[in-house]
Amino acid sequence: MFEDLTLDFIIQRYNYWMVIILMVTGLYIVVSRGNLVKKVIGLNLFQTAVFMLYISIGKVIGGTAPIYTDNPDEVYSNPLPHVLILTAIVVGVATMAVGMALIVRIRERYGTIEEDEIAEIEQKLDRQEAA
Repeated sequence: MFEDLTLDFIIQRYNYWMVIILMVTGLYIVVSRGNLVKKVIGLNLFQTAVFMLYISIGKVIGGTAPIYTDNPDEVYSNPLPHVLILTAIVVGVATMAVGMALIVRIRERYGTIEEDEIAEIEQKLDRQEAA
């Protein structure tokens, strides 16, 4: 009985489990990788998980569009989370474009997009300036 209840609990909330998996995956990519492009992709994956979370929260089962009718028992879905997510998607695309443009400039300057190699080059430049 307890196993059936736990399995039903997990299955009924599968969208939240997918959000958690995507968030953890995105965070892991950002923390574990030294490649700047992979870091931007990890951030986008994390951001997509947040979008999915807000859209999941905004869904009302049996809810209709918020158009006023004479029925007082009508259940409405709140459109605000969906509108906010549309705005966030536009901001996310613009942020990703800026991040990729910065990565291109970093590659032109240092010849690499690996974090540790850039740090080594910076240390060498600092030592040369100090000498």
